[in-house]
Amino acid sequence: MRFRHPDGTAVHVAYCTNVHPAEDLAGVLGQLRRYAGPVRERLGVPRLGLGLWLSRPVCDTLTADPGEVARLRDELAAHGLEVVTLNGFPYQGFHDYEGESEAGAAVPGSPKLRVYHPDWTTRERLSYTLDLARVLAGLLPDDVTSGSVSTLPLAWRTPWTPERSAAAAATLGLLAEGLAEVAATTGRTIRVGFEPEPGCVVENTTQAAHHLGGVDHDYLGVCLDACHLAVQFEEPGEAVARLAAAGLPVVKLQASCALQADRPAEAATREALAAFAEPRFIHQTRERGTAGGDPGGAAGGVSGDTGAPLSVDDLGEALGGSLPGDAPWRVHFHVPLHAPPAPPLTSTQGVLGETLRVLLAGPAALTRHVEVETYTWEALPPDRRPRTEEALVEGIALELAWIRDRLVDLGLKEETP
Repeated sequence: MRFRHPDGTAVHVAYCTNVHPAEDLAGVLGQLRRYAGPVRERLGVPRLGLGLWLSRPVCDTLTADPGEVARLRDELAAHGLEVVTLNGFPYQGFHDYEGESEAGAAVPGSPKLRVYHPDWTTRERLSYTLDLARVLAGLLPDDVTSGSVSTLPLAWRTPWTPERSAAAAATLGLLAEGLAEVAATTGRTIRVGFEPEPGCVVENTTQAAHHLGGVDHDYLGVCLDACHLAVQFEEPGEAVARLAAAGLPVVKLQASCALQADRPAEAATREALAAFAEPRFIHQTRERGTAGGDPGGAAGGVSGDTGAPLSVDDLGEALGGSLPGDAPWRVHFHVPLHAPPAPPLTSTQGVLGETLRVLLAGPAALTRHVEVETYTWEALPPDRRPRTEEALVEGIALELAWIRDRLVDLGLKEETP
C-alpha cells in the first residue's frame, strides 16, 4: 500500500515475509501465491507492498542470473505486489531450531543466537547485504528510485572487543562505498538501516548514535523497530530526536508490538507468560527501571544502573528468577498489532501508535518505509496460533488494516495505482 504524507512524501507500507520460511526461490514464489496475493485480496487493495526476506541461498540464485530477478519481478506484478524494502537481518535458516537451550536461556552457542551470524565484523555479511541491494535495485517499481534494506545492529554484544569494533567500522565503510556503486550503476539509491535490538552491540538509540553517528548517512541509517524500542523502555519522541541529533535517518520503521506484563510477580501472569517461552526465537526480557540514568540499560544479567531496565537474555531466564518482578516486564515477542493478548498480559500497541505519530504526524515525514514484522505467528501459544493458511492470511490482513487506519487518522491519504 502507498500513502501520501501532507508534505508530498510517498510512504510505502508492506508486510515482512520473514513470517514464511523459504530457503529457495521456489519457496519465495510460492509465498506470493499462497499468502501475499490472498492478503492483498483480503484487504481489498489493488497493490500491496512486501518486505521480502531473501535468505543467502535465494540471494545467490538471484545474483547469479538476472533473468531470475526479472522472473520474481514479473510474479510480484502478477499478484498485485511490489517491493521497495528487504529484510536483510536473518542470513538463512531463520525458522530452524534444534530444541531448547538450558532453562530456556540464550546461552552461548544456543541456536537462538544464530540469527546474529554472520555479523558486521565479517565479509560474509557485507557481501550478502550488497547482493541484496543489487537485487532490490532490480525489483523496485518503475516509478520508485530508492529502496531500503534492514540489517542487524552490528553484532550480538559478546564478544565485542576493540578489534571487532575496528573490523565492523571498516566493513561499514566498504558497505557505503558498495551502495554508492549500486546507485551509480543502476540509478537506484538503496539505503541500509541498522536495527537496534536488545542484547546486541546497538540495543537502543543512544548506542545507535554512538556507534553509527560517524557513518555515511547518505546510505546508512537506522531501522527503528517499535517492539525493540518498547522493550528497552525508550520513549519514541526522545528516541527519534536522539537519532536526528546524530544525523541518523530512519531508513525504515518496523511496525511491531512487544508482549507486556504489568504485574509479573503474580501467579496468573507468570502462567500466561510461560506460554510464550518457546524454543525457536530469542525473547529478551526487560523490567522497567526507576527514574534517571541511561534509558538503554545494560544487557546480559540484571543491570544495577538507576533508570536502566533490568535485563536478561530470554523469557525463560526471567521466569526462572533472574528478574525480581517488582515492575512491569516487556518481552521481545512480536505479537499481532491489532490483537493484544488477553489479560493479565497486554502489548505495547500504544508505543507503536506513538512511534507512528512521531515519525509521520509532523510537518515532514521522517521515514518513507513502514514494514509490519510479526514473524512469530507460528510461535504464539497454541490457542492464539493460526491453524490454517487462510487464518494466517486473515491475521496479516487485519494487521495491515490496523496500520492503514492509524495512518489515515494521522492525516496520510491512501493512494491507488
